[in-house]
Amino acid sequence: MNSAAPVSRSATPIAQVTGAVKRYAGVLALDHVDFVVQPGEVRALLGKNGAGKSTLIRMLTGAEAPDEGTVRLAGQELEQAGENRTRQSAALGVRPVYQELSLVRDMSIAENMFLGVWPRRLGMLDHQEMNRRSAEALANLGLQIDPSAMIDSLSPAERQLVEIARAMMGDPKLVILDEPTSSLAAAEVEQVFAAVRRVKQRGAALIYVSHRMKEIREIADTATIMRDGKAVSTLDIRAADTREIVRMMLGHDEKRDEMVVPHASGRTLLSVRNIAYAPKLEDIGFDLAQGEVLGIAGLLGSGRTELLRIIAGLESADAGAIMLDGEDVTKESWSGMLKRGLGMTPESRKDDGIVPLLGIDENTVITDTGSVASYGILSASKIAAATRDIIQRMSVKAPTTATPIGTLSGGNQQKIVIGRWVYAGSRLLLLDEPTRGVDVEAKSQIYAIIRKLAADGKSIIFVSSEIEELPKVCDRVLVLRDGRIVETFAAPNIDTDELMTASIAGSSH
Repeated sequence: MNSAAPVSRSATPIAQVTGAVKRYAGVLALDHVDFVVQPGEVRALLGKNGAGKSTLIRMLTGAEAPDEGTVRLAGQELEQAGENRTRQSAALGVRPVYQELSLVRDMSIAENMFLGVWPRRLGMLDHQEMNRRSAEALANLGLQIDPSAMIDSLSPAERQLVEIARAMMGDPKLVILDEPTSSLAAAEVEQVFAAVRRVKQRGAALIYVSHRMKEIREIADTATIMRDGKAVSTLDIRAADTREIVRMMLGHDEKRDEMVVPHASGRTLLSVRNIAYAPKLEDIGFDLAQGEVLGIAGLLGSGRTELLRIIAGLESADAGAIMLDGEDVTKESWSGMLKRGLGMTPESRKDDGIVPLLGIDENTVITDTGSVASYGILSASKIAAATRDIIQRMSVKAPTTATPIGTLSGGNQQKIVIGRWVYAGSRLLLLDEPTRGVDVEAKSQIYAIIRKLAADGKSIIFVSSEIEELPKVCDRVLVLRDGRIVETFAAPNIDTDELMTASIAGSSH
């Protein structure tokens, strides 16, 4: 339920972008964009990847200056260039939280909270003050974590909440949250929403970037829809029709994902028997057929990722057995499983999935360099040809094969992360959150890619926190709860509501 109070239009806008134009190497990233956010307003920023959302955010943080147009914060125009512009934006109260987190993993929470502006006492860092103020900021988000704990010891969800707590410290005037809940469970999402409401009540504005319409309806007052570098419309989110919003985002009606028609061969490729892994998993068992897409549903922390890591040879189970083609691979290593045809995409694309500064080509062929070598020496022409093939097969939009992968949209990065295992000829694919942070159109493309791989005889395990996408891509879905598989659903009778019910508290299905 959206309980937002009416937004005041009488005060000076917190942020005002007028006629902003930004070009990158011939690409028009922003096309005469006007954008105004008022005090106490939560503004959703919607649009598929590449629509201009990130460029607009960088304008507000001072990281980019428009080629044409102006940016004003609390009535003051950003005029300085380079690093000074960023400092000016920060001084005026802009606090961004990006999807790709900026925490230093081998430092403590408190040190990260005050990164670069550490309080000092008698010429030395005042750790006591840092810990005290950090504990307050964490408590405001409902977090009871020791501020002296190292970032590396935290779960992905805890790191996300620490980053948000850091942005909420002090007296922010404009908080920008970019996909803030993509790695959070339902209870943690509510913690973020509670923090958003507190900041709103203090008169600050928030910009909320997300592909999750349900969340947007719950937390936002208004929404700006962007497409092809233009701000297409700004509307009252409570009165807006979801299909119309999607149409404005895409420029056409949403493509309806076809119902899955199972076509697995019936031949069992993988058998998992009585796997236990304390305290997450207990007596897990299932079979995976050749050409089958098997979904695993369950709340964050239910043991889904641990199960994939055990199958991949990255973790050792306490008990149970794993068979591949009828052969016992329970004790097989990661490298041994790769040789047997396994491929795996990690939960965190940024941390474990890509090398951002390397090209698409290097990120693609990293799984099998032998195929692009001649007499032990890597061949540039073979690498380029192999990469072009994957770019075409995965429908990746990129200027060249050598383009740094970190410059691509999230959807295109994810296609390459999957594509590298297609290039390697993997027959068993473990996909952990393969559509996280990906827009509506790219999700449909990834579903189609996965179904095509299954039709080609690949066997796929598909793990997702977004329950509603499982019926669109899976032949069967197992529901993992309290360490056990509690229910199984088979296409075409995979119901989103029943999946959610089973994931949370069981059902009578």
